[in-house]
Amino acid sequence: MREIALFVEDDAHRLFVGALVKRIAQKRGIGIRLDWRNAVGGHGRVAREFDRYARDLGRQASRPPDLIVVATDANCKGPNERAREFPGDIVPAPLVHAIPDPHVERWLLLDGAAFKRVFGQGCDAPDLKCDRGRYKHLLVEAIRAAGIPPSLGGVEFAKDVAREMDLARAAQADRSFKRFVDALDGVFRGWGRS
Repeated sequence: MREIALFVEDDAHRLFVGALVKRIAQKRGIGIRLDWRNAVGGHGRVAREFDRYARDLGRQASRPPDLIVVATDANCKGPNERAREFPGDIVPAPLVHAIPDPHVERWLLLDGAAFKRVFGQGCDAPDLKCDRGRYKHLLVEAIRAAGIPPSLGGVEFAKDVAREMDLARAAQADRSFKRFVDALDGVFRGWGRS
């Protein structure tokens, strides 16, 4: 059983990224245990908790996790700049970044066919624009158009969408999604060989 420590900025990241991690691990036949280090407080909290965790790992004699996943929105800074805020060289374990560009709600809208399987009506993959709140609004409107009132802004369906997604199709539609899925799958493939 491999241990994965996850740092996420909110429930949307926890539900969606957690479901994707489980799905890809299962596909590779890897048994995992998720250790949620935080799931509230936004980007600033993720950064503080990650730094504290990295320092603590350096001081401990105990075994580090097998993998660390950091999930935080790019928020119009771009995935590369955001990833530099969480350097892998300060932790004694592989690090995978899940950095939706610009927001995780856009990832939920990437595969219209998966959306249709979950909600009974598809959606169009949204264009890429830096506009705070835009993708939250698009997600809510797409779910409402299917006749379902989202009670938590649509994130309550994140696991369902992750389960139904064609990961290759979604990766073609979004570079930041592809980067995350490819990096995670690469780690799991390596574990399968050892």
